[in-house]
Amino acid sequence: MQVVSITLCSDMETEPCCEEHEDPAAEPTEPEVTEAISKLSDGDSHTEPPCGPAEEGEELSGKEQAETASCAEESKNTEIKTPSDPEQSEDTGCKERRKLKKTNSWKMVRFQDPSTEDDVLERDSSAESLFPEYATVEWTSSTFEELFAANDWHDITGDRLLRKKLLESGDPLALSPAWGQEVTVKMQCVLEDRTVVEKDCKLVLVIGEGDVNQALEEGVMSMQKGEITLLLADSQYTYGHLGREPDIPAWAPLLYQLQVLDVREKPDPLTLPIDDRIRISNQKRERGNFHFQREEYSMAARAYCMALDVLTTGSRDGSDGGVEAEEEEVRDYRVKCLNNLATAQLKLEQFDKALHTSRDVLTLEPNNVKSLFRAGKLLSDMGQYKEAMEVLKKALKLEPATKAIHVELSKLVKRQSGGKDTQEWRAKPAEMLGENIAPFLIPSKKKRSGISWKFILGALIVALGSLVTSMILTARN
Repeated sequence: MQVVSITLCSDMETEPCCEEHEDPAAEPTEPEVTEAISKLSDGDSHTEPPCGPAEEGEELSGKEQAETASCAEESKNTEIKTPSDPEQSEDTGCKERRKLKKTNSWKMVRFQDPSTEDDVLERDSSAESLFPEYATVEWTSSTFEELFAANDWHDITGDRLLRKKLLESGDPLALSPAWGQEVTVKMQCVLEDRTVVEKDCKLVLVIGEGDVNQALEEGVMSMQKGEITLLLADSQYTYGHLGREPDIPAWAPLLYQLQVLDVREKPDPLTLPIDDRIRISNQKRERGNFHFQREEYSMAARAYCMALDVLTTGSRDGSDGGVEAEEEEVRDYRVKCLNNLATAQLKLEQFDKALHTSRDVLTLEPNNVKSLFRAGKLLSDMGQYKEAMEVLKKALKLEPATKAIHVELSKLVKRQSGGKDTQEWRAKPAEMLGENIAPFLIPSKKKRSGISWKFILGALIVALGSLVTSMILTARN
């Protein structure tokens, strides 16, 4: 089981525009995911989805971009706010079966298999330490400057920015966790003023899949099963110049207490029930939305791809009567991941990949307006006008009141005419459009011809010549 810790941003499709992420969603206040495409799904007839990759406003809107998780607030009544993703709505039954559970992690949104609900604490208290017997001076009062300079700490990365101090040795015969293995750790994390910002008695992560920050991954790989250690990390290995709202400031170093509880091979997704695959995929997508909101688009795209890998594998058991409904649910989640991935690819200016991903969405869901609009704009920008017109007309038929589609069709018509202002797309009232969505072309008004500049120039030259000739004749006389 994998666990993802993220702060809640806007509603990217928690289904990443970061959805989308489905186009991952939320207003551009976050990683500025607000794009016209997401707005198409919102049904706002006058909302313009950002057009193709060439235009800046075209990426998904915060709401579609990536379903974002909300930051858990530190208090006894810690609340987890769920993103308002239009595509996130799913069957109540499905939600019950695969409900996202809050574990006992401090200021983090984590997800756990509902079957382990009994092991989940209701809340954490900052006064309760997970390692009460290891309340060392380093943990309780030493300044981070002193710890970074101390000689009895082991330097993990060679730059003195990620260091550990052994508190209790682990199994000497056990191997350190390796790339791709699933590890369970107990951990707590504090700022220099000893404010607790993370706390989890059973954090599950897969080494190399970006489930946690680099400091935790590197630290865990340097440990053995049963080992307890202090891990001091510079901001370069944690949350950098952005920090993590609302609890971790920018450029803040962190101090962890860690214990490796278990190391095992990562389970093959093909062997897992559909519910577990969807749960793990959601965690990956949430992590992608977190990176998207931070404008870390390469990492977001990687997370979305991993989420898709989990959902791509088919179920081996086709005898269950509910398989069809489950597969339909898997398809819906794949659509969300693909939309989020396409949005991240647009941000990375990978236009060919974004078009391919949008077509994958349309293969699964032919009437997905966000992908139709995105694909149409990309095709138009690539000069494939005929196919772009067909795609955009289909999008308009599904969303006749959406202004952005009319605008893109108008641009497309002008491009087809070679850039000349010979005809323009003029939107018909939505109620009159009906099934007739063919472009409503109106010849542009011809400009009234005025006096030719050549005629004026010739007249000036003749007048000037006459004046010069007159002056010469006068001088001779």
